Amino acid sequence: MADDLLRLGLHDLHVSLGGKMVPFAGYEMPVQYATGVMKEHLHTRAAAGLFDVSHMGQVILRPKVSYQETALAFESLMPVDVLGVAQGRQRYGIFTNETGGILDDLMFANRGDHIFVVVNAACKGADIAHMTAHLSGVCDVVPVTDRGLLALQGPQAEAALARLVPQVAAMRFMDVAILPWGGVDLWISRSGYTGEDGFEISVPDAQAGALARALLDQPEVLPIGLGARDSLRLEAGLCLYGHDIDTTTSPVEAGLVWAIQKARKSGGARVGGFPGAARILDELASGPQRIRVGLRPEGRAPMREGTQVFALDGTPVGEVTSGGFGPSVEAPVAMGYVAANYAEIGTKLEGEVRGKRLALTVSAMPFHPTTYKR
Repeated sequence: MADDLLRLGLHDLHVSLGGKMVPFAGYEMPVQYATGVMKEHLHTRAAAGLFDVSHMGQVILRPKVSYQETALAFESLMPVDVLGVAQGRQRYGIFTNETGGILDDLMFANRGDHIFVVVNAACKGADIAHMTAHLSGVCDVVPVTDRGLLALQGPQAEAALARLVPQVAAMRFMDVAILPWGGVDLWISRSGYTGEDGFEISVPDAQAGALARALLDQPEVLPIGLGARDSLRLEAGLCLYGHDIDTTTSPVEAGLVWAIQKARKSGGARVGGFPGAARILDELASGPQRIRVGLRPEGRAPMREGTQVFALDGTPVGEVTSGGFGPSVEAPVAMGYVAANYAEIGTKLEGEVRGKRLALTVSAMPFHPTTYKR
């Protein structure tokens, strides 16, 4: 391992569990355990999997005057309705730049007297600087540096976690709560990035090992690595920052229109006012020139990131941004960007793999049904 990689607080636990550690977003991360990626993926779909996502950034926005003032300032950084998020609820957010590209995607929650934000690991330094530059007049931007983050995902996640924290059974998708366990407060959201029901749990570093072991002691729970995390989110049709979305893709191109609420669109109460609004509002009205779509290759060969996509007449029309074998659907799946006039579901295209053009079809996403508890 390179000396400059950071280690997770639970590094020794991952090694003891047989975790194969690899570099990811500046950290040593477990890519898989002894059971292997395929079994870890299928176990998460059938029961419950525990992921260590402590590499992600946790940040508190603590108002200097009022929550409303802070919410409106935070809202000015993205095309998302922040003010309308009720206390005890969480929402998906997207930081945009002046050209309408995506700086990062994130989660944020209304916790009554402050906003709690979770950002991607590779972007957290830039995100914290971005928030500090734009928000420090109305709130303190406070990185949380003494807590780990665990994700418990799968249809049996509730049963496993409720034995330790019974109150979670009453939570619904995108609820947040601060609940006691082992003498400390856990910051829990009913969310995740697998397409399954589940929870993300922020825990003080000193108790993270005890909580992880307590969860792994539950009969439903296995440790899950980055490999299965990637295949699970791909089957769920969820974007990975730096691959499916980046500073060159707009939220409309990325198929994230569902994340732009009515209040921020034309005719809404607080239309525009976010970076890149001219482009994004224009694309909402007129449609983008390209769009992220699901792609189903024929046969068993996966089409990986970077695969070039062509119309049947040989015209280049796009590129795969994520691709692999979907264990739950027992077939290769991919997503990528194609020109808008080739984006209709059912359109026949071709992907070039090792010099050969192989058939693929534009498909609806998610590839595997989601099971969020609403």
